[in-house]
Amino acid sequence: MQKIWSISGRSIAVSALALALTACQSMRGPEPVAQASIPEGYLSNASGTSIAEQGYQNFFADQRLLKVIDLALANNRDLRTATLNIQRAQQQYQITENNQLPTIGASGSVLRQVSPTVDPNNAFTAYQVGLGVTAYELDFWGRVRSLKDNALDNYLATASARDATQISLISQVTQAWLNYSFANANLKLADQTLKAQLDSYNLNKKRFDVGIDSELPVRQAQISVETARNDVANYKTQIAQAKNLLNLLVGQPVSDSLLPNQRVTRITNASALSAGLPSDLLNNRPDVRAAEYQLSAAGANIGVAKARLFPTISLTGSAGYASTDLSNLFKSGAFVWSLGPSLDIPLWDWGTRKVNVKISETDQQIALSGYEKSLQSAFREVNDALATRQNIGDRLSAQRRLVDATNTTYKLANARFRAGIDSFLTVLDAQRSSYAAEQGLLLLEQANLNNQVELYKTLGGGVKANTSDQVVQQPSSAEVKQQAQNQTQK
Repeated sequence: MQKIWSISGRSIAVSALALALTACQSMRGPEPVAQASIPEGYLSNASGTSIAEQGYQNFFADQRLLKVIDLALANNRDLRTATLNIQRAQQQYQITENNQLPTIGASGSVLRQVSPTVDPNNAFTAYQVGLGVTAYELDFWGRVRSLKDNALDNYLATASARDATQISLISQVTQAWLNYSFANANLKLADQTLKAQLDSYNLNKKRFDVGIDSELPVRQAQISVETARNDVANYKTQIAQAKNLLNLLVGQPVSDSLLPNQRVTRITNASALSAGLPSDLLNNRPDVRAAEYQLSAAGANIGVAKARLFPTISLTGSAGYASTDLSNLFKSGAFVWSLGPSLDIPLWDWGTRKVNVKISETDQQIALSGYEKSLQSAFREVNDALATRQNIGDRLSAQRRLVDATNTTYKLANARFRAGIDSFLTVLDAQRSSYAAEQGLLLLEQANLNNQVELYKTLGGGVKANTSDQVVQQPSSAEVKQQAQNQTQK
């Protein structure tokens, strides 16, 4: 009779284990469909391959800038933290993957005891060594697998967040590098203006000293001189601040040999800044991809919560040797084993597990809204950059004509003043207009270059170093599920 029960027990255990390994299923529900409600096209012509497909080494033109970017990618603390977060998420995923396998441990004990069935008057020593499986959960309802899917999606979302940090860092470094360049250009303009205004001030002072003019032109010229001096000091401050920001982004002091001494006139090697198709954002924007992974992770959490509504079956077993005599511990007849399931059945928890399901479903709706918002934000950022791109050429042309006109006006007004035809107030107004027009032109030129960088960033460019590099997008657990369903339907 004992032999019959032994064989039956082993058969039941083996059958349960096989059923657990082959029949486990995920309890996650159908995946929600995103409704971002975005237009099908951009504001401007989006023909051609998106510039985001270009690696940053190919997109940017200046070798000094590329060296600064490489330094930032190697030393920036935010990017380093993002990389460490990936390692942590990967390790967490490894833990959840290991939970699908039984945990096997070794044990040994020496126990001094008295047994009424053996010899109630004398204590004896029991020795035991063996291997055991502790509470291995038979994943009938897919709870453990759903936890694994959640960990995988979180890992992929963290990796995408790291890519988004890299894209943002490249953009910030480039714009800080341009800020340094144009702060220097504005300083040179302010120095030139200060020199011209000092000449005007000295001329008016001489005319006042000999009694030709009143003191008013002298004081008007002095106002312009002090304004220019203030601008010179301001741009020196901007240069120092731009360099400080660049050092922070790079993570170490940037060599002066890598900084632009002249005004930068070209930032990219691309001849056409094409945006591609709106659908490209799904592939190129890592922040959108991260939101998609988070949505999938929320779906996996639903599977975990639903699985808790059903009984949890765990398998516990051990095998080893036991004896009351240490010398006989490993001899024939000392082998012992045990194997059996344990059952945890939810009977009455006041609805807590059902509420947890509703919470996980609400979390999925929150993640869905976040995913839709990320799509809308990405589309808006691209359209904003394209809107600036669409009109920046006309603005630059108009500003250059304005600079030519104000410079000519200043020359004419200065000549008429020196000839005694007009007062110095005309020269002063013309000089201010010319200076403001030159400043406006520098601002527009910088905005034009910043816009090219911003467009590259908003389209998702900067993940690849070289255009020939391949970026492989790992499928989320929801996509794997959908692919499996499609294969089943076929």
